Amino acid sequence: MSLEEAIARRYPHSSEAGHALREGLVSLCRYHIDSGFGDATAEQRLSDEDHNVFWQQLSEVLLADQIAKAGLRLIHEAEGPDFLIEHDGMRVWVEVITPEPKGLPDAWINHVVGNVVSLPHQELLLRWTAAIKEKAQKLLGYAKRDTGDHVAGYRGKGIVGERDIYVIAVNARLLRGFGGAFPELVGISQFPYAVEATLAVGPLQVQFDRETLKEVGSGHQHRTRIRKPTGAEVPADTFLHPDFAPISAIWAVDVDEILVLGEARPMAVVHNPLATSPLPRNFLPAQSEYVATSYQDYYDVERQDGLLVQSRHAEWRKEARTVER
Repeated sequence: MSLEEAIARRYPHSSEAGHALREGLVSLCRYHIDSGFGDATAEQRLSDEDHNVFWQQLSEVLLADQIAKAGLRLIHEAEGPDFLIEHDGMRVWVEVITPEPKGLPDAWINHVVGNVVSLPHQELLLRWTAAIKEKAQKLLGYAKRDTGDHVAGYRGKGIVGERDIYVIAVNARLLRGFGGAFPELVGISQFPYAVEATLAVGPLQVQFDRETLKEVGSGHQHRTRIRKPTGAEVPADTFLHPDFAPISAIWAVDVDEILVLGEARPMAVVHNPLATSPLPRNFLPAQSEYVATSYQDYYDVERQDGLLVQSRHAEWRKEARTVER
């Protein structure tokens, strides 16, 4: 099946917008392939009927396009992370993953209109921690469970240098509920899942005096571990440990095919406060960035406007000056 046939079968909408969507997707995918931004199997994966396989590859296509639109030069090496950006003497590697909805309730993924469904925030967060762990191991290597032998990662193989910046891009497209209708990155803490998964930020909580029952404090829970259904616990404080200092940031996105029609999708960058090679602020396209500042005995997580918001403000100021003239 050709790429054009596969896209037409996946998006059969007969409207004008449907036609524009198919045309835009085929054009973007063809450019991605012809420019050498994908592996040798990129076209085959984009034509695959398997929903998960298709989205793993399309995520790379969409994010490569976002990087290019930010004015950054993109390279795809034969071995290593998905993309390399060379800019002002920096080498920024971007590794993309689209976590599959394993362990999520069917009522969430295949929601029936009219039925009430709870937000499976714990299960969603576990998909984020698993995705980040997988790509952290790709960089740092890991020990085999059966033998304990160490498998070298990108750093051990000399592909990603000690001074290189390494970013894990996580696309949450397959984790959406309600049939995938609503893109969303924010967890139960009101911070993005990427913040909850790396900076130990838990739900909001209120503290009461046991005797008077009066409120004595409130804030976010410090949550370093997430419990799996098996009872095992997984870390949610990756960016607070020096072992993960080679990871510079998480580029958290929920992007889909609607991007080709010019509609925005949520994107956020979460910086590692211990990064040996920090990602510059407002480097990758995002509406928001999250920075953890270290004080004497605690971290303060702050939200800042991202590149997309700042660029839009700059355009507004330019338009305002033009009107004034």
